[in-house]
Amino acid sequence: MTNARRDPRQREDLEPWYRQFWPWFLIALPGSVVIAGLSTLYIANLYSDDLVVDDYYKDGLAINLELSKQATAQALGINVEIQVLERRAQVRLSDQVAPQDLVLRFSHPLEADRDFNVTLIELAPGLYQSSLPTELAPNWHWTLESENGKWRLDGSLSSKDFIDLQ
Repeated sequence: MTNARRDPRQREDLEPWYRQFWPWFLIALPGSVVIAGLSTLYIANLYSDDLVVDDYYKDGLAINLELSKQATAQALGINVEIQVLERRAQVRLSDQVAPQDLVLRFSHPLEADRDFNVTLIELAPGLYQSSLPTELAPNWHWTLESENGKWRLDGSLSSKDFIDLQ
């Protein structure tokens, strides 16, 4: 005597769970977040910024030395004007500087792997020039230093430092 009555509100699924929409929808939500997080982590590691220095204490000590080199340049009355024409840099120093070998360092504001140094060649008294391995843009930082390391000047390129051929 099986007179078991069936509740009309109770639904009997005919398909297994993995063939239904809602379980997969509920699994896809956290799954997409995991994939997005891993993608973000990969991109962050691939294109990481070089703004933080590992050994900031030694760099802080080196800044004091660099400030004394800048003070020496100021005491000697050294002034500099830098002009960039395509892939060539021209440096004009004040008249009171004796002829010497100069090193010009260019630093990219965000990417340290794009930094480079060039040695300047004297064309005339107080006028130096060098070719550049890459084209520059405004906001690149420059550092001009005597080869013996006694003085140093630095700054950043602005749009007025670029000579336009047009």
